[in-house]
Amino acid sequence: MQLLLTYDVNTATPEGRRRLRNMAKLCEGYGLRVQKSVFEITCSQAGLLELIDSANRIIDAANDSVRIYRLPADGLTEVKVFGTAKIYPHSDALVL
Repeated sequence: MQLLLTYDVNTATPEGRRRLRNMAKLCEGYGLRVQKSVFEITCSQAGLLELIDSANRIIDAANDSVRIYRLPADGLTEVKVFGTAKIYPHSDALVL
């Protein structure tokens, strides 16, 4: 499945800045960062459940927010970009 994940973490405290770093690390493990707090993700249903569980463990529900949008099957190929934005290939082979 294809997802768009966004988050907003209150960074007024050192704990908030730590949550922000942890949330970014988590999302980098699942998808591609397309803006500072926006990730395009391709994963399975099980991967989504793991992501949701991990995000819930990181954020402070009283101060932070996470939004996950499920995209249609071709959602990441139908993106229009402007300015310095780039389209990233999500289905290319991964070279380690």
